[in-house]
Amino acid sequence: MLQFLTTYDYGPTVSVKSLQTPSVKDFVKIFSFIYELICPSYELSSTKFEEEIPRIFKELGYPFALSKSSMYTVGAPHTWPQVVAALVWLADCVKLFFCLKENPQSFDEEQLLGETEDGIVHNKLFLDYTVKCYDHFMRGGDTFEEFDAEIHSKLKEFFKVHENRVVTLEEELKRLNKEIASREKERENEPDRLVTLRKLKSSLQSDVKKYEAYMENLESHLSSISQKSKSITEEHEAAAMEIEALKEENARLKLIGENQKYSISDIERLNCEIEELQETVNKLTKEVEAEQQLLWNEELKYARGKEAIEATLADYHKLARKLKLLPISSENSGGLDFEIKFNPDAGPNCLEKYRTQIRAPLVHLINKTEEEIASITKTKIGLEDALEQVSRMEAEQNSSVKMLREEAQKLEDLCQQKVKEVEEEEEKSTKELELLEKHKSLLYNGVNERVSEAMKELHDVRCRHQLVKQTTSEERWKVDKNVQHLLELIFTHLESVEKYLTEQNGNFDREFHEFMSEDPLGNLREILDSYKKKASALYAVEN
Repeated sequence: MLQFLTTYDYGPTVSVKSLQTPSVKDFVKIFSFIYELICPSYELSSTKFEEEIPRIFKELGYPFALSKSSMYTVGAPHTWPQVVAALVWLADCVKLFFCLKENPQSFDEEQLLGETEDGIVHNKLFLDYTVKCYDHFMRGGDTFEEFDAEIHSKLKEFFKVHENRVVTLEEELKRLNKEIASREKERENEPDRLVTLRKLKSSLQSDVKKYEAYMENLESHLSSISQKSKSITEEHEAAAMEIEALKEENARLKLIGENQKYSISDIERLNCEIEELQETVNKLTKEVEAEQQLLWNEELKYARGKEAIEATLADYHKLARKLKLLPISSENSGGLDFEIKFNPDAGPNCLEKYRTQIRAPLVHLINKTEEEIASITKTKIGLEDALEQVSRMEAEQNSSVKMLREEAQKLEDLCQQKVKEVEEEEEKSTKELELLEKHKSLLYNGVNERVSEAMKELHDVRCRHQLVKQTTSEERWKVDKNVQHLLELIFTHLESVEKYLTEQNGNFDREFHEFMSEDPLGNLREILDSYKKKASALYAVEN
């Protein structure tokens, strides 16, 4: 459908997404555009399109019926497949129409003789001859020698026939007839020869079939052998590649095992934490899916209620036509409009005006006969009950929608709170990095090797900090759906910072004891003491 609309220069911009769930207005525009290609003077009525569009499909010969109620909910999942199938069928009709319009069945006077499937020979020359003879016959003529001579001369001229050529062809025909007669006599004199030739022919044909079968078997056997050889070669190459990959993987794993800094217990603990967080994510995902399923069920209930209302209104219109109240020109309508037009967008009181509009004419009709009074009273009571049920259903739908909106607002507030907490944690991390940089400058002259390691770890912390910051900025617009993911990143960052500070405390305590045992200079001892105090203060603040 998208390719058809693009090919025939449809005005509004459309895409695959917009064609998956279109509105009623978009559907009416697309139908009008396609049908105007067949009927340029057509103008769709905007008031009764729900009746006119199914009628047009029925007149065009569409094999399936489109209900009037489906025109109000064309974008619904249970309605749109049927409607889009009808539009595709109409687009195919347009393509066929343009194909026939561009290649009409022309009739050329110079058209050669040709026989159609029903055995009719059509040629302009014979048609002219038939018209002239029929016209002559209608004027009272019984002989057509003049027309026969004319058509005879025209056919000779058309087919380029010469008298001398006819004589030679007749002589050739006689000669061939004589030769056929002689051949027939020879065949009668030698009947056994024909039988032997036929037997030889049949035996040769059987031999040919056997050789063909043998060649087919050889070809199939050759193809199977080639396929087996090819598969063996591919398996050998794949095995060689797999061996090389395993060697590289073994070397890589050895290198990782030699260079890794974490112990097996740390890795197991991290794996356990990752599994717990994954279970939490799965639980929240299931809850979100349950909420989405609940919302979908509510939408289905609303659509079913709407269809029930439309069915009730259709029954009402059918009954009104039986009672000759519709259309306005009917004998019992009295010039009044008894039609009820249902518009769900107008709110729960969209049908209230019809109650006051129809009540007085119905009371007037009630006074005529008691039977009409009983039937119209029952219809009125049924319609009032249906309207009350629709009102209650719409009120329930509105309350459920309001509750869902409140829950969505709560989730949004929670997301904003989590974002603020993340920002505060980022500020704390930035301050910690500044303090670590100051401590690094103080210890740079005393412990060069440890300081270089600390700088590397500080660089890693900065990289992780930048990564967390970038991830946070990218995920803010997705915060409604990815709150759990943000919390996981925050917890991971806090654990890494806590682990880093713990390792630094241990390293600096060890370095401090080493320096105390070696009795370093007084100023270096003072620097280490100050750093130890600041590190303990940071650790206390972090806890």
